[in-house]
Amino acid sequence: MKVLTRIALSHLLSRRRQTLVSLSGIVLGVGFFLGVSSLMRGSERDFIARLIDTQPHVTVSDEFRTNPLQPAERLYGAGAVELRNVKPRTETRGIRQYKQKLALIERLPGVRVAPVLVGQGIITFAGRDVGVTLSGIIPERMRGVSTIEEDMQEGRLEDLDANPNGIIIGRELANRYGIDMGDNLAVAAPSGQVRVLKVVGIFRTGNQSYDEGQAFAALKRVQAMMDRPNVANSFVLQLDDPMQARQAAARIEALIGYKAVSWQEANEDITSVLKVRNIIMYSVVSAILVVASFGIYNVISTVVLEKTRDIAILKSIGFNARDIRRIFLTEGLILGALGSVAGCALGWVIIYGLGKITLKPPGAVEPIQMPVYWGADQFVLAAAFAILSAVGAAYLPARKGGRVQPVDILRGAA
Repeated sequence: MKVLTRIALSHLLSRRRQTLVSLSGIVLGVGFFLGVSSLMRGSERDFIARLIDTQPHVTVSDEFRTNPLQPAERLYGAGAVELRNVKPRTETRGIRQYKQKLALIERLPGVRVAPVLVGQGIITFAGRDVGVTLSGIIPERMRGVSTIEEDMQEGRLEDLDANPNGIIIGRELANRYGIDMGDNLAVAAPSGQVRVLKVVGIFRTGNQSYDEGQAFAALKRVQAMMDRPNVANSFVLQLDDPMQARQAAARIEALIGYKAVSWQEANEDITSVLKVRNIIMYSVVSAILVVASFGIYNVISTVVLEKTRDIAILKSIGFNARDIRRIFLTEGLILGALGSVAGCALGWVIIYGLGKITLKPPGAVEPIQMPVYWGADQFVLAAAFAILSAVGAAYLPARKGGRVQPVDILRGAA
């Protein structure tokens, strides 16, 4: 193998200009592969992180995946009696015995859960009315399943415990209607009850619709306003591993019967778009490396043509066709390996430069830094694909070189 490697190196060094051109193609291909991959995967992870931060990993609602059978349908089923216009029984909405079901979910490993009573409310302030989603929460539990505590700009989440008549609203809602800390808001519930609640906190998540349409109050206060004592209609869950949300949701749904929706299911259209985008991205950047490998094909093909007499001499002194193929495949391997190493270094520089770029899109309050991904797996993937492309490009010329017949070449040279 040492002899074969020395011959391969001598071939490459004899055509230094063409070798450098082919090598630079691999280097640029790997570098741009890493730059594009880092940017696309970084933006995907940043988007998913923002998506996960603003919503629970799993949400359990007071609904069922399939509508339960009514008593008449269970009694007669597909019998001879046909019942028409059977309407579902009127039931009080909410998760039945929610405290017991809450205890069952809490026993699952890696799960944090909080009960919530979600309803609609109308806030009246300074003669202006605005509809919001009013969530009754237990601050201590909510802290473990939501980032709302980190998003508080004024006040604290536990202020709802200190002031049962307190309310926490979003920054967009406060700015739009000129609401400040300590202001009293008249909040009307669908039950017809109206309570005056004091603003004890203002949060900002960066999601405009959420910051404008969401408000939080103490669970018992919301239960009283909606005339639903000891009722919760939703569980919000946070997992140690967000990517296991789909499996956890299926397990919880089987455990308590109520519909459990993971963040992947709730945003399935978005995650599908991200998968398609990744396929397009890897197809484009892989095409760059495939095009770069044609330079290696040209170099080795030229070497095979120029070194035909040398190949014949090598065969005449004992080298077989397999040895000849190995020489030219080694040339492709050397170019691919050197190009991968230099390309990874160039990719590191490109990623570092992209990470330093900050943008301020129209309407953004704060500048946004370009999200990049530094995972080692993309470096391994880029290097492996570059080496495979280089060896693949060298295969055809290597096979051609292995088929050279020394008798015909040497006889013609004589």
